[in-house]
Amino acid sequence: MASALVTSPAHASGKPPEFPAEVYGGAWPAGHVQGIAVDEKKGFMYFSFTNLLVKTDLTGRPVGSVTGFTGHLGDLDFNAKDGRVYGSLEYKDAQAFYIAIFDVDRITSLDMDAETSNVVTAVYLKEVVADYSADMNGDGKFDGNIGNTPDHRYGCSGIDGVAFGPEFGRRHGKQKLTVAYGVYSNTSRQDNDHQVLLQYDITKWRQFERPLTQADPHTAGPERPDGKYFVYTGNTTYGVQNLEYDGYTGKWFMAAYKGVKPQFPNYSFFMVDGSQRPVQGTIKGQPQPEQGKLLSLVPEGLHHPESGVWGWEFGGQYGLTSLDDGRYYVTQDGKIVEDGVTKQTAHSRLHRWTGQAPAPFERIQ
Repeated sequence: MASALVTSPAHASGKPPEFPAEVYGGAWPAGHVQGIAVDEKKGFMYFSFTNLLVKTDLTGRPVGSVTGFTGHLGDLDFNAKDGRVYGSLEYKDAQAFYIAIFDVDRITSLDMDAETSNVVTAVYLKEVVADYSADMNGDGKFDGNIGNTPDHRYGCSGIDGVAFGPEFGRRHGKQKLTVAYGVYSNTSRQDNDHQVLLQYDITKWRQFERPLTQADPHTAGPERPDGKYFVYTGNTTYGVQNLEYDGYTGKWFMAAYKGVKPQFPNYSFFMVDGSQRPVQGTIKGQPQPEQGKLLSLVPEGLHHPESGVWGWEFGGQYGLTSLDDGRYYVTQDGKIVEDGVTKQTAHSRLHRWTGQAPAPFERIQ
């Protein structure tokens, strides 16, 4: 059922919004919260609930929602240049992986349909499809969406984290969209111990955008990324869930579900200094020797000398966004039961940067 637009005070007055200590994303009969994005000027927050996008103002009042996703909607980021929200979208059975692009100014009511409401377009990522569907053991068949297989190059399970930020190697470089692979937690292989990041220049992506056609997925997208990068973190459980560039520190944040390989510290949070130039080097653990562009973890926080991995113990897997001034919204998932129906919730709480270990943030009350 559609509802009328709820206009936030910031949006109505044109004044910069105040950022409250907490924004409640509501309770929805959907999947758990996957990511958030904030329109700082207009004062809106966006929540991805796996198969549902929710738009609220900064008081937590619902403004609109987009439903009908049959795939997996993941992490989100707001693009200040075009005023749209970008998110990862997976259709693993169809071997189709997209960046979903939301024309968020059109989201003015609840239950808008992802295919028919003229709100969502999608761009196909051929590089991800190639790695996800790779027949690594050469047996002539692709084993599908399972982790217990040697298939899937680099252990690629699709995509999750997405964020806008400068091209790697330049603190004030050209803004690009960075996409992080999902990575299967397969403890029997050694070629899945990196995070894999793709960078795209999206300035010419309009030519690829198509409406969402989930029964017959389209394949319009760039032939290849502008850059492909590897970060040695040790294996995680499904890779970078939330990716964020922080203009305050100049670092890239990667929030993950902890890995389980005993030879690694299995941190849940990693940081990359994007201003350092990538180094051409050997991608560890590959079946055949392979060279790639390597990024280094920031040597701060917790350190595991045996593996050389640096990291932190912090959340952020369910939603993380930087306000680029030393403040951040970090989202926690939850669930409640209303009238016998289980609903997923999201609480985005304001934090500040401290740089301390084991967690570099503290909550702002």
